[in-house]
Amino acid sequence: MRFARQEKIIELITNHEIDTQERLVAKLKDAGFDVTQATVSRDIKELQLIKRPGASGRSCYAQNTSKESPVNERFSKILKETILSIQAAENIIVIKTLSGCASAAAEAIDTSGVKEIVGSLAGDNTIFMVAESTAAVPALMEMFNAMIAK
Repeated sequence: MRFARQEKIIELITNHEIDTQERLVAKLKDAGFDVTQATVSRDIKELQLIKRPGASGRSCYAQNTSKESPVNERFSKILKETILSIQAAENIIVIKTLSGCASAAAEAIDTSGVKEIVGSLAGDNTIFMVAESTAAVPALMEMFNAMIAK
C-alpha cells in the first residue's frame, strides 16, 4: 500500500501544482487513499521531495533531481522490496513486480544512471526494460539479481 500511495504522490505532484501537505492529503483522498497528514509527511520525507516554484509562482512539491541526492539508496530499496522476478529475451528484460509497483520500480531503473539501460516501460506489475545490446544483458541481469537478493 505504501509504494502504491507514494507512486500516486509522484503522479500527483507531477501533474498538479501542490503547495501544501493538506492539498496533497485531499488529492490522495480523492484518489481513494485514506491518509493522514502525518502519513503524507513521512512519505514526503521518504520520497525526498523538495519545493520548487510552480508555474503560478507558488512553491510546490517536486521530485529532487539533484545528482547529489541519496536517491539511489531509496530506489535500491524499492527495487529490492517490489521485484518478484527477472527474465531476459534478447535485449529486453522483463521484470515482474508486486501489483501496483511497476511504475515506482521503473522510475528507480530509469534514474539509476546505468548507461546500458536505454529505458523502460511499466504497466501495473510488469516492466519491459530495454538494454542497449544483447551483450549488456548478462551483466544487467547479474546486477539486478544481486540487488534484489534477499
